[in-house]
Amino acid sequence: MSSRVIFDEEVSDESSDSQAVDARNVDWRASCPECEGRVVSEDVEAVCADCGLVVSIDALERKPGLKAHAPEGSERDGEWAVEPTQELRVDKGLHTTFFLSTDGKGNTLSPERKDKMERLRRRHKRFTMHDKRDQRLNEGFRDIGMLGANLELPEHVTTDASRYLEAAKDARLPGGRMAWESLAAGAVLLAGRKTGVERTPAQIAEHAKTNRERVCAAARKIRVQTDVDVPPVRDRAVDRVVAALNEELDVATGIDLVRVAERLMDVADERAIAPGTARMSVAGAAVYAADRLTDGKAVTQAEVVRAVGETVPTSKWKIANYSQELHDASERRHQPTETVRGLVADD
Repeated sequence: MSSRVIFDEEVSDESSDSQAVDARNVDWRASCPECEGRVVSEDVEAVCADCGLVVSIDALERKPGLKAHAPEGSERDGEWAVEPTQELRVDKGLHTTFFLSTDGKGNTLSPERKDKMERLRRRHKRFTMHDKRDQRLNEGFRDIGMLGANLELPEHVTTDASRYLEAAKDARLPGGRMAWESLAAGAVLLAGRKTGVERTPAQIAEHAKTNRERVCAAARKIRVQTDVDVPPVRDRAVDRVVAALNEELDVATGIDLVRVAERLMDVADERAIAPGTARMSVAGAAVYAADRLTDGKAVTQAEVVRAVGETVPTSKWKIANYSQELHDASERRHQPTETVRGLVADD
């Protein structure tokens, strides 16, 4: 086309709009189908200038694709994964994939290598993809992600919670009355406590697939039966129980109970006594055992149950059985060896 044609021919507004829309591959109409008004192009839309009806939209994605960010290479034919790896997936989302027709470079496999890959794939499925515990772990990770979203927790909190849940899986804690859902909620409770972005058991139980008592029980089970270094969720549980018993106790008796019960709580954490029970229930059992180890009998099981029940539900059966376990474990811990007993007798 000559320059004379370009500069001498003046086009109307309608024709210029038509050229702009055609250049963007938009299905453009000369007039609006509703009011017969003039259609103009605005950004990626063809709009009627009179009534505002959107006649067509150019929905083509124009931003660079994944291949534009692929690793440098001679052909740049690789692409990054669509979803990044993260802690909230088994193996961080990385799984082995077997292609039975081509290798990683797209070359056709020989019959011998194809048979070998088939055998490897069967073996891989046998040892990994059929592992039900990994599937349940993935479900627990999804529960942690859901709790993190509903409770507006930072990403590093949910990441720590996923590590605690994986540690619980390695220690084979799920099973019996301790469900994966409870362990996931307990892991979130511990992670919040460790990082200082704390949510109460009641807040977590509101969005979890379990109740508040099981959330506290799962948190204690993870803390005392795995290698994770996490402070207790209720570090002054004994004080809470004794404070709730204030009407039945005088000051001196309360101080003695706290002193002895705190030592019993150390024994409970060290020996993992009643690990699947909320820390407040164990604290109630420690207070009742301390009352039996000191002079006088100041409280009853029913009074301890009422004191603990202000925080989490418990029962007289738990108080009686766990206090007996604490009493026996404390005697074994503080009992002198035969050698020491002989030295004391000689003195």
